[in-house]
Amino acid sequence: MPILPEEPDIFPENLLEADGDEDPALRWWALYTLPRREKELMRRLRALGLGHYGPLVKQRGRTPKGRIRTSYIPLFPGYVFLRGTEADRYQAMTTNCVSRWLDVDDAPGLVRDLRQIRRLIRSDTPLTPEARIQPGMKVRIRKGSLAGMEGVVVKRRGGDRLLVVVRFLQQGASIQLEDFEVERIDG
Repeated sequence: MPILPEEPDIFPENLLEADGDEDPALRWWALYTLPRREKELMRRLRALGLGHYGPLVKQRGRTPKGRIRTSYIPLFPGYVFLRGTEADRYQAMTTNCVSRWLDVDDAPGLVRDLRQIRRLIRSDTPLTPEARIQPGMKVRIRKGSLAGMEGVVVKRRGGDRLLVVVRFLQQGASIQLEDFEVERIDG
């Protein structure tokens, strides 16, 4: 099977920049997809003109013949976030890609978390998907391209990593902290 080129993981491009105050009928949902159907769902939502975000991260691997292959995989397998009306949610359910949907109670918190995840992905720093939140020190990056980013420090593979979490899913992504200067934050 041929490897597909990179596809957009967000539609429209400014989806996470909206404050959410402009139309009270617009809400956020987490759509739980059928197995391995995240990209297909995003293609169908784009064709329908429905706002969505399903973070994709770059993964490099080798083919059996030794060639390097780059693919884009979902950071949160099985989930795509939809922003729209109740009618939009219904339309998304008719795509034959969605198993069920979850209502998002804290939309501003979800958008804040998704903005941070998007910023991490755009930094092109190697990411490690993290399935569980572990207790640790909350920090903020002080300098560099990720200045202002907040997260929790966790130990992985003998090093310190910054964990950025989407609290709604209790999942996140982490980056190696060795090159970043951090400061402790209370909270």
